[in-house]
Amino acid sequence: MGTVAALQAPAAGRRTQTGDVIARWVAFAFAASILVVAVLLVHQLWVSSAASRHKFGWGFLTSSQWNPVTEDFGALPFIYGTVITSFLALLISTPLGLGAAIFLAELAPAKLSSILTFLIELLAAIPSVIYGLLAMFTLVPLMRNTIEPFLKDYFGYLPLFKGVAFGVSYLTAALVLSVMTIPFVISVSRESLLAVPREQREAALALGATRWESTWHVVVPYAKLGILGSVFLSLARALGETMAVTMVIGNNPAIHASLLAPGYTIAAVIANEFSEATGQIYLAALVELGLVLFCVTIVINAVARLMIVATTRKGSKRA
Repeated sequence: MGTVAALQAPAAGRRTQTGDVIARWVAFAFAASILVVAVLLVHQLWVSSAASRHKFGWGFLTSSQWNPVTEDFGALPFIYGTVITSFLALLISTPLGLGAAIFLAELAPAKLSSILTFLIELLAAIPSVIYGLLAMFTLVPLMRNTIEPFLKDYFGYLPLFKGVAFGVSYLTAALVLSVMTIPFVISVSRESLLAVPREQREAALALGATRWESTWHVVVPYAKLGILGSVFLSLARALGETMAVTMVIGNNPAIHASLLAPGYTIAAVIANEFSEATGQIYLAALVELGLVLFCVTIVINAVARLMIVATTRKGSKRA
C-alpha cells in the first residue's frame, strides 16, 4: 500500500503542474487577445485615415477649419469640445458622487443604502439617447430661459458666461454628462469605502474622533485609489459619449471661450457626418478624428495611472 501511494503521489503532482501550465497559458491568451484587439483597432484607424494624414499632417490637430465643400478639415474644435465638456462634467459629478457615496457607505441605514444603490445603478443602465431626449425637452428650455440668463446677468463680465443664451451649449452638454457619469462615481466609490477594514474606523473612534472625522480623515484617504479609479472610469465614459451630447451641444464646429456657446465633440461629429461623408478625404478625416479620440483617451488614462502610482508611492513613504 505504501509503495502504491508513493508511486501515485508524483503522478498527481505532475497532473497538477500540467493543469497549472495550461491554465496559465489560457489566461495569458485571454489577456493577450485584448492587446491584439487594441493594436488591430489602432492599425485599422491608422490605415483608413491615411489620405487625411498625408494631406493635412500635424496641422490637422491645430486647424479650426471644417469645410466638407473645400475638403479643408481640422480637429481642434472637436478636441476642445470633447475635453471641455468632459472636464466640466467631472467637476460637477465628482463632489456630488463622492458625497453620495460617503452617505451610502458610512451614514445611511443599511436597508436605505441598498435601495438607493440599486436605483443609482439603474441610472447607469439607461441608454444615452434617453438622457438626450429628456435633456432636449427639460434641460435645454430651462437653460435657455432661466439658468443661462441668470449666469449672464450676474457673471456676464466673465468670458465664460458671455454671448447669446441658446440653451444648447458646452454647459448643457456638461450637465447631461455629469448626470450620466455620477452613477459610476457613486457605485465604485461606495464599494471602495465599504472595503476599508472596520478596524480603521474603530481605531479612529477609540481615539476620540467623531463619526464624520473618522470618515473624512481615515476612511476616505484609505479608499482614495478606488475613488480615483471611479473618477477616471467616469472620464472614459464622458469622453466617448455620443448621442446625448450630440442632441444638446449645438453641433457648431468652432471654438468659443463662453460655456454658453454651442460647440461640437469628436464622437458627435463622427456620428452626425459619417453616413453623409462623400469623398476619400472627408471619410478619412472622420476616421482620423476617431484615431485622435482613441489617442486622447489613452493619454488621459495613462496620466490617471501615473497619478495613482504617484499617490500610492507617497502614501507608502508616509507609512
